[in-house]
Amino acid sequence: MGASGQTGGMAASAQQTAGAAGAAGLSALVRRLRQGDASSLPVLLGLILIWGIFASQNENFLSARNLTNLVLQIAAMGTISVGIVLVLLLGEIDLSVGAVSGMSAAVMAILNVQHEVSPALSLLAGVATGASIGLAQGFWFTRFRVPSFVVTLAGLLAWQGALLWVLGTTGTVNVYDPLISGLAGTFLSPGLGWALGALCVGMAISGQAVTWQRRARAGLPPLSRGAMAARLAVVIVLVPAVVGVLNADRGVPLALLLLLGFVIGFDQLLRRTRFGRHVLAVGGNAEAARRAGIRVDAIRVAVFTLCGALAASGGILATSRLLAVNQSSGGGDVLLNAIAAAVIGGTSLFGGRGTVWSALTGALLIGSISNGMDLLALPSSVKFMVTGAALLAAVTIDALARSGRQPAGRS
Repeated sequence: MGASGQTGGMAASAQQTAGAAGAAGLSALVRRLRQGDASSLPVLLGLILIWGIFASQNENFLSARNLTNLVLQIAAMGTISVGIVLVLLLGEIDLSVGAVSGMSAAVMAILNVQHEVSPALSLLAGVATGASIGLAQGFWFTRFRVPSFVVTLAGLLAWQGALLWVLGTTGTVNVYDPLISGLAGTFLSPGLGWALGALCVGMAISGQAVTWQRRARAGLPPLSRGAMAARLAVVIVLVPAVVGVLNADRGVPLALLLLLGFVIGFDQLLRRTRFGRHVLAVGGNAEAARRAGIRVDAIRVAVFTLCGALAASGGILATSRLLAVNQSSGGGDVLLNAIAAAVIGGTSLFGGRGTVWSALTGALLIGSISNGMDLLALPSSVKFMVTGAALLAAVTIDALARSGRQPAGRS
């Protein structure tokens, strides 16, 4: 055989190898989707689809002003949803987060406006109120073995009544303090926004490098270079794009930084600490966790306490944006959207599987649906039906993924 024949044979062999690798990669991706290991991909694809539909129907949807408003709209819901993710990872549920958010915000507003308590102490009191409620509900659930559904359903009713009692006959308390209103009303200068964006990119790159080194020291197989490059490429492209869009309007909102702080902080807590590993262990199999020496009840109480504190933080952010607390604070669709965001984002209802980032992606998807329908002047009935359909689809995917993992011996 001549040189040209050998070259042709080598080229054909290389093409076959590349084709086989591509087919294997596609097969692995399909398998991961079926088993729920790539749960963030469907919601991201859904987000792209939703944005494309609304952008084609209304040119203002992707404008800098509307996207900035979208970020402000999801900050409170996303913060509350972070707490819901923690509870869902245990395989439990908290139906009181909406009422707790309103009640905690009312405590803060009453102290600051009517009793002239300093804004910093008022904010701390509001968060402490939510944490105390979560602690009480977690204790009741673990001590008396009452299902969390029932305990928090009772809390939903009780804390709504407490909100009405705290507000009294006025029904509405307007908030004027600059510190409180500035939580949702502060925007960074363009220069500071770009500086924070560069810091985020640098942290992402260093984080991947640290992960690579830790796995090497632990003797674990290295992560795929392609996967790591893809993650970094997303960060390197997405962060400057977000900063650029927000700077084109009013700048990067402080509310977005607070939401990202909660998401990143609790993501690190779950992935890097013993407490986080215990949370996932309890959610995966509580009895096995107990036999391994994990204090299951203490973990549950701690998670419900954190959920209450995050609900209070979300209520305070909502108050900062609306500049008032009233009898409907924390009501309406706050609870449903917070739970839907966590589930749609990819957190399993069956416990033990999910990430805190699902609160952000799920809140962004639900917020986009609501925002886009408002721009199109669609009635609330359509908005609820579409959100319900998205939630049902997410739960169905979760159930199918769970059934797909069981034949493989995974929980």
